[in-house]
Amino acid sequence: MVPKRLIPLVVAAIVAAIVLIGLGFAHLAVFRHWLAVHTGTVNEPGPYYGFWSGFGSDLTEFGVIGVIATGVYQLVRKFNCHEPGCWRVGTHPAAGGQFLLCYRHHPDFAGKKPTSEMIHRLHEQNRSLQVALNTHLEDIHRRVEELHEHLGAQPPGTPTSGSPGSDP
Repeated sequence: MVPKRLIPLVVAAIVAAIVLIGLGFAHLAVFRHWLAVHTGTVNEPGPYYGFWSGFGSDLTEFGVIGVIATGVYQLVRKFNCHEPGCWRVGTHPAAGGQFLLCYRHHPDFAGKKPTSEMIHRLHEQNRSLQVALNTHLEDIHRRVEELHEHLGAQPPGTPTSGSPGSDP
C-alpha cells in the first residue's frame, strides 16, 4: 500500500515512464541505425564482418571482466561480515569461530569499536575460562584413573588368569 503523500510522486513516475516509452518507439529507427553502426553490422563488405572484427571481438574481454568481477565478489563474500546485508569485513570470530563478524554486529562489542580496555577484559575472561576448563578436565582425568585403580581394571587386551583361551 502506497502512503497518501507519495501517490502524486508515483503517478508522475508512471506518466514519465509512459512518455519515455512513447518517445522510444517514435525514434526506434534512429536508435536501431545508431546501434548497427556502432556494432559494425552495417556498411561492411560481408555479413557480420564488421561485427566480428569490431564489437564482437570484444565479447571475450567482457567474459574475462565478468570472471574477474565474480572472483572478486566471491572473495569479498568470504571475508565480509556474516550479518545479512552487511558489507563490512568480518574480522572478529563469534560462536567458536563459525562466524566472522564486524565490530558493529559482534555480540561482545555491542556496536562499538573494541577499545584497549575491552580487549584486555575479554582476554582475561577467555583466559579464566580456559583455566577453569583445563582444571575441570584434569579433575575428570584424575577421577577416571582412581576409578580404574579402585575396580582393579586391567588394560584392554591383556588376558586374565582363568579366562577361556588362556594357558594354565
